[in-house]
This record gives sequence, structure tokens and C-alpha cells, in this order.
Amino acid sequence: MPRIAIIERADMNAEQARVYDAAKETSGIVGGPYYAYIRLPKLFEAAQHLRGSLASGPLSAREQQIVNMTVARHWNARYPWFAQVRRSRALGIDQAVIDAINTRQTPSLSDARERTCFAVARQLLANKGLTDDSYKAAEQTMGLESLVALVAMIGSFSMTCMTANSFAIEPPADNPTPLAP
Repeated sequence: MPRIAIIERADMNAEQARVYDAAKETSGIVGGPYYAYIRLPKLFEAAQHLRGSLASGPLSAREQQIVNMTVARHWNARYPWFAQVRRSRALGIDQAVIDAINTRQTPSLSDARERTCFAVARQLLANKGLTDDSYKAAEQTMGLESLVALVAMIGSFSMTCMTANSFAIEPPADNPTPLAP
């Protein structure tokens, strides 16, 4: 049970309703941690804009999903994990990759950029930074703009995961791939 009451659309104040309706119209994303963000409409809107900016940036949809699953796994964030697995499956990411990330293993990824996304996310979260060698390899593989987007996505999705965890926002009961213990 969430620690935070879900505000129904009919019960929102004018500013909450405005940002909620705009999000529903543009991205459709209004659940999960956004249940908490709606209490601060400017934060809700800023989070939507950041998410949209990163989604339209230089990382491919698959690269974004590798990052988001790695971040959700790191934080043991059950709702974000559920949402990212669902999206990853829709993009055709193999269940073996999902399962490897879920069990904290290194997934078998044939694409160098996808491997780099996983490695950077894992190292940055575990060590609070990148070694010089990792940074150099990531910049060489990704390019500087993509590396900036990658680091920003890791930070942004960490906020999402921490919010979901702090307010106990849970996935539906029929979650097909729950987080491994």
C-alpha cells in the first residue's frame, strides 16, 4: 500500500489538473512516482520535461531501457522495474537480458553502445563516479553528447526510483517479472 494517497483527477486543484492533463495528452505518463510529484505541480512538469528531453536525445530507445532497468535494479525499485520491463519487452529486448539485469549479472549485449550504457550505469551507481579508464572508453564508444545524456538519464531515473521507494509506490499484483531477491 502506498504511503501517499493517490489524488484522483477530480480532486486536484487547478494547477495540478493543468499539469496532469498536459502530461496525459503528451506522454501519457501520470502514474508511479508522478503520484508524488503531482503534489508539487512545478516538479511534476519539470520531471515531465526532463523525461521528454532525455527520451528525444541521442540515446536509442533500447539504450534508454538498458539504463533504466539497471538503475531500477540498483535501487530495488519495484514499480519502476515493472514499468521498464514492460517497455523493454515492447521494444523487443530479450528476456535473457532482462533476467540478467534482474539477477545482477552482466547481460549479453552485442551492441557496443548498449554494453557501454550498462557498464556506465552500473559503475556510476556502485562507485559514485567513473574511473578514468571507464570514462575514456565510454566517451570513445558513445561520443561526448551521448555520454552526457547517459549520465543525466542515470541521475534522473535514480530520482524516479527513490521517489517510488520512499512513497512505497508498488507495481500491480500481476507483475510478470518481479525483482529478484
